[in-house]
Amino acid sequence: MGMATTPPVLTTQSVLDGIAVWADDVELAAFHAELPWTDLLNGMAPAAILQRDHVLLVDYLRQRGLGIAFMIDLTDGLSRADEAPQLVALGRSLTEPAVQQLARDYALAVATTLTPELMGLAAETNLIRSIASPALYQAVVTTSNAIAADLAAAQVATTTFVSVQVETAWGLMPAGPFVGITQDVADFPLVDAIGLSSYPYFVFATPDDIPADYYTRVAAATNKPVLVSEGGWTSASVGSVTSTPQQQVRYLERQAELLDSVAAIAWLHLLFADPDLATWPQPTPPTLPLFTSIGFTDSSFAPKPAFAVWRDLVARPRLP
Repeated sequence: MGMATTPPVLTTQSVLDGIAVWADDVELAAFHAELPWTDLLNGMAPAAILQRDHVLLVDYLRQRGLGIAFMIDLTDGLSRADEAPQLVALGRSLTEPAVQQLARDYALAVATTLTPELMGLAAETNLIRSIASPALYQAVVTTSNAIAADLAAAQVATTTFVSVQVETAWGLMPAGPFVGITQDVADFPLVDAIGLSSYPYFVFATPDDIPADYYTRVAAATNKPVLVSEGGWTSASVGSVTSTPQQQVRYLERQAELLDSVAAIAWLHLLFADPDLATWPQPTPPTLPLFTSIGFTDSSFAPKPAFAVWRDLVARPRLP
């Protein structure tokens, strides 16, 4: 089980304060990051970028006995129809072979420098295919498969995966029939596992409304291991969603049942503390507030009821 290092306030001290609270209750520290396109396109070496941004923190986490899960996000994580924001700002595109090569170079550097136990090569591939241009989706396929081949050629010891969006696979977001992930399994044959991204509070009124086969029906398309790479349930009402801290607690219990049903190898949670968006760079992306109450504490690290449930689940004996 893993937790992301994303802090509620974007300061080094906030990162360290969060780790101090959750480090004893996880086995993996998770990173989910857009590629540093601006630096890469300006000619900065991937190794230098990693030394500046990640190496010291990863060393610190490993000193605390934690493994690393690292997801590189090739598109806009808050708007899957779009290219990564830095590429858009620079007038560049993942469809360019030169840009794809930069992604490959950076991914190989991540794998060899940070040596993550889990490494994600693309996020929510079925949602990208559903709402982005065919050219962008094909660029994600080409780049991810090339990265997987690069890592295999370098004999990097990591478990690679791409993630799929569960609500999209079920035809719930966007609305339509159940489509599954057969296409994703075929398009990304070189990865070792399949990640599941799920935010079911957008489509179900309560966690108990989530079907018992919510994960098994999706995972039936592959014989590879599965894991949860991101997701959660809001503890507060947001937009058209009505929720409470008690519903978030029930979601964690339900999530554990769903993960047991597919013998999941990992469960990564991307927000430990709710972000204090007033302190983040402005303007914030318009969809970001929809996700900012899925943490297990508030922005000052005061625990919600869900944190105690998470700790109990971490303490459970592992399945064989």
